[in-house]
Amino acid sequence: MSRIRRFAPLNASGGAGGWTLAALVAALLAGLPLMAIVWESLAGDAGALRDLADTVLPTYIANTALLMLLAGTIAGVTGTGCAWLIAATRFPGRSVLGWALVLPLALPAYLAAYVYADMLDYAGPVQSALRGATGWGAGEYWFPDIRSLGGGAFVLGAVLFPYVYLLARTAFATQSLTQFRAARSLGAIPARAFWHVALPAARPAIAGGLALVLMEVLADFGVADYFAIPTFSTGIFRSWLAMGDKPAALKLAAVMLFFVALLVAWEAHTRAGRSDSRDGHAARGAQEEPLVALTRLGKALAFTACLLPVILGFILPAGYLASLAMSDTAQSAAGDLATYLGGSLRLGLATASLCLATALLLAFARARSNSRVTASAIRLATLGYALPGALLAVGLLAPLGSFDVTLTRFARDNVGWSGGLLLTGTSAILVYALSVRFLTVAYNSVSGGLARIPPGLDAAARSLGAGPSRVLARIYAPLLAPSLAGAAALVFIDTLRELPATLILRPFNLETLATRTYRLAGDERLVEAAIPALILLAAGLLPVLVLNRLARR
Repeated sequence: MSRIRRFAPLNASGGAGGWTLAALVAALLAGLPLMAIVWESLAGDAGALRDLADTVLPTYIANTALLMLLAGTIAGVTGTGCAWLIAATRFPGRSVLGWALVLPLALPAYLAAYVYADMLDYAGPVQSALRGATGWGAGEYWFPDIRSLGGGAFVLGAVLFPYVYLLARTAFATQSLTQFRAARSLGAIPARAFWHVALPAARPAIAGGLALVLMEVLADFGVADYFAIPTFSTGIFRSWLAMGDKPAALKLAAVMLFFVALLVAWEAHTRAGRSDSRDGHAARGAQEEPLVALTRLGKALAFTACLLPVILGFILPAGYLASLAMSDTAQSAAGDLATYLGGSLRLGLATASLCLATALLLAFARARSNSRVTASAIRLATLGYALPGALLAVGLLAPLGSFDVTLTRFARDNVGWSGGLLLTGTSAILVYALSVRFLTVAYNSVSGGLARIPPGLDAAARSLGAGPSRVLARIYAPLLAPSLAGAAALVFIDTLRELPATLILRPFNLETLATRTYRLAGDERLVEAAIPALILLAAGLLPVLVLNRLARR
């Protein structure tokens, strides 16, 4: 082991202490928004928080909590039910629906909100067809309002349930199969065996999926903003940009951070309690014969129950966008597509490059240093994926804005610079924020690839006289290429779809697919937004298919 340590390529030049220092620097930069928010919550004016508590804070807390409860219930019931049907039963179309149930994750929630609002509004095709078929006039019938908290919960639940489905499907397929059969052999009906054996065994996985759903709901801005639901994300956005009240925005971010910390702790607890033990014989048996035999009617109901979420969460919104994109209005509005497509590409490439470089640094630091300090630094640096985009943007603007003002004043007084702020309002700040948000995605992929490289290859190359640069080029680069490509693709696509952080931090001359779609949909011009929306949807298919393949494996 000592010989392998001595021949580790970058360890030879920097030592474990150097890697720990590098990880600490990365954690400091990634944790800057969090530290700014925590500092503001502790050292800021307490009067701002009291004013918020007397005015809008109770509304934000109530709406956010209720939205999380309703959307989580929809996602939990849908994901768990479909996972059980796919894992434990056999019916026509099961193999296709098994992977199709993951497709709603490819659709950003704000796109689904735009589509359903356009379809279900008074002038939309659904109500227009209803009035034409029944002869009802204006005001002579009741129709549910999609632009409401309940409508927002439906949209979020319809596109986020695959988080629960993926984890629950794996748990049902690999755990407690023998226990379920034992319960059935003792006379328990399938429903009783499910509630008392299969569901408790899968509860940690289901809870982990629900934690991810609730994180997404808490971070949501597009749905809440379009449906006029006052939540933390919309409150932060309105306080910072619309009202210019930075202390209030930071206080709201601090309260929101408390909820984020609770969800992160819950997700970590469920992951720690999740069992990966498998009964290989039982799993193989489950593939050969179903745990629950269905009648012909039961198979039809199971098929319908698994098909409906796919239709509502993917097929219907995607088909509606495709029909709008074929219109002449959408085609004519795509004349400047190259402008905001180019902005998205540049932003995605810059963010992916920075995330890959930082992820490589952290992955090598984890491999070369076993200290708790390094592990803690990496954990802090990769916490950004759990942070909402609005929270990250506000937490980053506060310290960088003050630093930028000081730097600009110094440049003006000593160098004669009079060009305005140097950092705020530039693409560099946006790339920084997005890199903090999506570094976790890159790190998980790169560290997984690095863990599969035997350390003996490194030691053998060094013992034959290869220098660190040659070891990196001839061994690590080829072996890590798939992981690096996958990480870059995932970060790139996440960057394309990110909305709140881009809206807050982007310079005035930068337009992306997400911001273009948001602006057009906000002006009730969904037909013109159909083509960029379809591009975002198509880009989201890649990580979803990769995620489904990993879950099946």
